[in-house]
Amino acid sequence: MDYLLTDEQKMLRDMAAKFTANEITPVAAEMEKAGRFPHDILKKAGELGLMGITLPEEYGGGGMDSVGYMLAMEEIGKGLASLVLIMSTHISLAAGSIHKFGTDEQKQKYLPDLCSGKKVGSFSLTEAGAGSDAAGLKTRAERRGDTYLINGTKQFCTLDPDCDNVIILFALTEPELKTKGISAFIIDKSMPGWRVGKKEHKLGIRTATTSELIFEDCEVPAANLLGEENQGFKYAMIALDSGRIGIATQALAVAKASIEAATEYAKNREQFGKPIAALQAIQWMIADMNTEYDASWLLTYRAALMKDQGLRFSREAAMAKLKASETASFCADAAIQIHGGYGYTEDFPVERYYRDARITRIYEGTSEIQRLVIALNSMK
Repeated sequence: MDYLLTDEQKMLRDMAAKFTANEITPVAAEMEKAGRFPHDILKKAGELGLMGITLPEEYGGGGMDSVGYMLAMEEIGKGLASLVLIMSTHISLAAGSIHKFGTDEQKQKYLPDLCSGKKVGSFSLTEAGAGSDAAGLKTRAERRGDTYLINGTKQFCTLDPDCDNVIILFALTEPELKTKGISAFIIDKSMPGWRVGKKEHKLGIRTATTSELIFEDCEVPAANLLGEENQGFKYAMIALDSGRIGIATQALAVAKASIEAATEYAKNREQFGKPIAALQAIQWMIADMNTEYDASWLLTYRAALMKDQGLRFSREAAMAKLKASETASFCADAAIQIHGGYGYTEDFPVERYYRDARITRIYEGTSEIQRLVIALNSMK
């Protein structure tokens, strides 16, 4: 798809590909098996400017567009899909929300450290009773003078307790208003009253540590209210539009890695006296994988391009995320089929791709929610 890209976008993509080959691919399988958070890799990514790709240069960001971000994340995700989740959350949801809705003081305080990778950003919306239905939120934030006291428990937050974390947290400030009474806050380690609870043991993306967060009279300065009070739900939906481009890109990375692994294996694996790549059954699977991947890539590219042009892209981001996530599962499944019994073992990476693909149809909006977003936006 190079004919669609600028020279600057190609350079960023190639730099990310080199970084992946040197720093990620050699350790990916071991890190994922151990479920170890990639502290060293994130630090090196920060040194290269990859932790603030789309943020303005005045804060230490790369000043790149969303298409460049998409290209870099895909290359990184081909090495380890977990990293795209961590970096997409960090860049699009956390740092991106502060840049879009924060005060000048908040931007100056948090964005330079986020862009450098010194701090790692997280996004905390989900609760036990509030997944797809944000109206089920129970976490409360009560104003006490110049402080908010926050109480509640959050789930499925991509966060490692050993990092210097910056969390975009959503809590009810006026519960009777439901979604219209949700506010957003910037939480950091300096604030007493919050801790990391249970760590989830997951099917895939194990390097991206997923934990619950527990807030017990957590004292948050009023200066850390993000944007206006009771506007948090709107901010979350805007952030998730951008986040869905990141998750679509993660899915593209899994799909592309599956295609590359399956193609290489088919060329070298012999059955019936010839490489299985010569068999029509295998060729058709590879043809379908590539077709689905290209369609997903173009949908994601369109969403990123529309964002860069300042156009409304909720519908397009949902389409990209829906299609790419289903393509990732399709390609990973086909890659295992092409590998045969070996594909079901840990000796080959396709079993990891299969596990990593599945979550992309769930987080940042399930496939069912994406269809709802697409339908509602298509009927306006």
